[in-house]
Amino acid sequence: MSSVYRVVVAKPGLDGHDRGAKVVARALRDAGFEVVYTGLHQSPAAVANTALQEDVDAVGLSILSGAHCSLFPAVRKALDAQGMDDVLLFGGGIIPGSDHEYLKERGATAIFGPGTDTSEIVLWLREALEARGPRRD
Repeated sequence: MSSVYRVVVAKPGLDGHDRGAKVVARALRDAGFEVVYTGLHQSPAAVANTALQEDVDAVGLSILSGAHCSLFPAVRKALDAQGMDDVLLFGGGIIPGSDHEYLKERGATAIFGPGTDTSEIVLWLREALEARGPRRD
């Protein structure tokens, strides 16, 4: 499949560190994805609104603040409320392994930890989107 996938990379909450988000956004862009980076301090509703306006296939969250157990479910809920239940939600940051299953049960498709090679994220996202199939008619 040669589709160009669209992705929002977002920094929800009060976390002020965005280097990792920018690195992932750049890696996805370099791999042929269309990427929209939201910038810092986004609310879950703002992330979902951007995803809707940009008609994205996936949303990637970067969270270092420790608020991942509330922010991931809140973004998933906001996406679903916009009718975007087929948009993949993934992310990374400082998220303990013990919280990964909790987040996946609440709508995150994958969680990547510090030090993950960006090529792994690119490969996973491409394969996950191809396996999901097209979302547009």
